[in-house]
Amino acid sequence: MPPRSEEPRRDATGSRRGPSRGDGTADPRTGEPGVGGISGARAYTPRGRTIGEDRLGDARAARAEQRRTPRGGRSGDPFRPALQVLDGGRVGRREPPPRRTSVVRTMPERAPRKEPPPRRRPARTAPARPAARRPSRKPPKPPRLADPSRRLRLGTALALTLFAVIGIRLVVLQATESAAYADAGLPDRLRTVVLPAPRGAIYDRDGAALAHSVEARYVYADPTQIEDPQATAKALSPLLGIPPSELVEKMKPRKRPNGSDSQFEYLARGVDVARARQIMALELPGINTHRDERREVPGGDLAANLLGFTSPDMIGLEGLEARYDDLLAGVDGKRVYEVGLGDLAAPIPGGYSETTKAKPGSSLQLTIDRDLQYMVQVLLAQRMAQVKGSTGAAVVLEVGTGEVLAQAAYPTYDAAKPDASKPTEREDVATSFVVDPGSVHKAITFGAALQEGVITPDTTLPVANAVRKGDTWFADTHPAGGRRMSLPGMMAYSSNVGTIAIADKLGKDRLIDYQKRFGLGEATGVGMPGEASGRLLPAEEWSESSHGSVPIGHSVDATPLQMAAAYATIANGGTYVAPRLVKEIIGPDGKRTKPEAPPTRSVLSPDTAAELRKILEAVTTVDSATGLAAAVPGYRVAGKTGTGWRLVDGRKQPGEVASFIGMAPAEKPRYVIAVFAHTPGGGGGDIAAPAFRDMMQFALRHDRVPPSSAAAPKFEVFQR
Repeated sequence: MPPRSEEPRRDATGSRRGPSRGDGTADPRTGEPGVGGISGARAYTPRGRTIGEDRLGDARAARAEQRRTPRGGRSGDPFRPALQVLDGGRVGRREPPPRRTSVVRTMPERAPRKEPPPRRRPARTAPARPAARRPSRKPPKPPRLADPSRRLRLGTALALTLFAVIGIRLVVLQATESAAYADAGLPDRLRTVVLPAPRGAIYDRDGAALAHSVEARYVYADPTQIEDPQATAKALSPLLGIPPSELVEKMKPRKRPNGSDSQFEYLARGVDVARARQIMALELPGINTHRDERREVPGGDLAANLLGFTSPDMIGLEGLEARYDDLLAGVDGKRVYEVGLGDLAAPIPGGYSETTKAKPGSSLQLTIDRDLQYMVQVLLAQRMAQVKGSTGAAVVLEVGTGEVLAQAAYPTYDAAKPDASKPTEREDVATSFVVDPGSVHKAITFGAALQEGVITPDTTLPVANAVRKGDTWFADTHPAGGRRMSLPGMMAYSSNVGTIAIADKLGKDRLIDYQKRFGLGEATGVGMPGEASGRLLPAEEWSESSHGSVPIGHSVDATPLQMAAAYATIANGGTYVAPRLVKEIIGPDGKRTKPEAPPTRSVLSPDTAAELRKILEAVTTVDSATGLAAAVPGYRVAGKTGTGWRLVDGRKQPGEVASFIGMAPAEKPRYVIAVFAHTPGGGGGDIAAPAFRDMMQFALRHDRVPPSSAAAPKFEVFQR
């Protein structure tokens, strides 16, 4: 156990004394021998202080001096204590203070020790120190102390730069790139609902609907939500009228081209609203309905070959529906609105919403008379069925206006169910049926010759039984035996020989010119898509036999409508008026607009036209004439029979095409009716004229046309 240190003692006067050392050993600080036995002895200096007090005062003075002079005895470097610790305490190590002894000696007063003045540190050199305190090696250079103000400035600059970059980027995003980022998110939050534009209707001349659209529903399936396809199909089949196997096939999961699962498959289109409600009442998973439109044709097959039909998407595919699709369809509207996602997929109140109203399509008012159209179709079908005819057409034109009052085709189909018909049944025969018109063409030859003055109404010509042109013989069905025949007689007996003789006087160039004037060789422009133009034989292609075939209606390609328009020219005082089907266009606002007037041109003078009509009356009045079956009781009828061939791609088809084209009343015609019937087994002549008679009789009575006031003239066939 270490000896207990002794405290300095004070004498009676209060002076301090060190501990007594009586062993006679030397003082460890001074090396002087101790005063043995003099415990507590006091030695005074001349100033009355003890030696210990003197030394203690010197030590205090030295410490005070060091505080006043930083470089006096200890370094003023604030990092020196840390460096001393790092260097193991060797650099600038101070000697431990001398231990106090108990020996008290009286010593002369010493002057206080003066510290050398601090040296100026040379640049980049260590400060000079007393040799006694210089370490054995050069101390390392202390690190440069960081400047707090500089760190603050640097941090501030970095923070401002960061905020500036962020601000610039925000400005760029908001000012220049905002539209791109906003557009990128549109598909996720916007929904578009198409507002279908109601398709325009098609009316007859009196405003009766021939085709119109009604509101309906379509039924669709989401294959990803259907739990039991078999049970779902079984429940829907009675309501949709579709076999369950077909419905199951439509409900099968399938992939879209982009690889996603299909969530929409049509099951039925045009379903009645009431039926759709029954389907929704079943609450079948994955089955839903939506607004649709269905095209209704009240008359079924009434004018079906004219009207055509539309697709389930209300796109015109055939007939007038296709020809005027842009006008009838209108412009769909749409509603674009903002919705939430997931379970909140509903319109967002106050969110983006824009609605573009649908523009309904315009409607067409046709020149067709519904009642007359129906009767013409019925009469044509009945006559065609008698001879098992393959194809037939009937056209009724109003004289002076060129309006088509009826245009029937055989066979026909139900426009409400076009899928159940064949393409050949949907053709409009009147505009697509290309034939050699035959003897009905003779009226054009006679009219051209009369107009050119080659013949007169009183002209008579000797007519042989046959004539040869080139390598072909042309004979008459009513041989004249070389006798002179009148023009009405030639027309009544349909003399080929007499007509060829007149054409020889006229010449091929003038005959071709009048064919064109009467409207042959070009489409009428009535408005039906795919209308055939027919073809005339150019003069440079004529052979020797063409001089015999062309005047009597062979080597000529024409349609029933073209030939009807040619006869309407004769009935209209010699003025050609292009036939038309559209009477007015009715806009969505109810405004009515008439289409451009049909083109017209003068072909014959009124007098020539009247003379030609009188000649044509012989066909229905002269004994044994070819058109007696076309006579209408109480009315004067002018017309002509014909027998030709049907041409398909320029090739003659088996059988014959019988025709009759006439006008009534002949003295002031109101209607022109043309009937064409292709009968592969023959016998067409037995149906064309009677069908004309029945159709004309109904048309005259339907429009309350008074009977002719004068009887038909009497004609002489042969010159006496």
